[in-house]
Amino acid sequence: MNTSSRLRTLAAAGLLHPHADAVTAALFDGREPFFLPQDKVQAKYEMLRAHNVDGLGATAAAEQHGYSRAAFYLIAAAFEDRGMQGLVDGRRGRRGPLKLTPEIVDFIAGTGPDVSSAHLVEQIERRFAMRLHRRTIERARR
Repeated sequence: MNTSSRLRTLAAAGLLHPHADAVTAALFDGREPFFLPQDKVQAKYEMLRAHNVDGLGATAAAEQHGYSRAAFYLIAAAFEDRGMQGLVDGRRGRRGPLKLTPEIVDFIAGTGPDVSSAHLVEQIERRFAMRLHRRTIERARR
């Protein structure tokens, strides 16, 4: 895999280092094509390795790999908890609707298309004691 295809793959996966230009660690000097400063996971791993194996201080390791000291500790904790998976950023934001339970989804699915979303809001509130927005119901119907 050449560098340009690797960069495209990293970009598509959302794994480009946001501060690749700040990576100054010797491994990423360009002499060895395997070490790519734009590879966020690789930079994080090498930052932790530089600290844990080479004995580099946390602040220096973070700076050399384009991260802050605070980010270093967050990354180290994530790595300790989840291993390599911890080096991949988690999804941002909520993990789905909070109020849309399987029971409510089944109820919505059991209604015909002639029942309006506004009417379903009222029915769901009466039946489940849960107030949903009309748009939430429309998305659940799709």
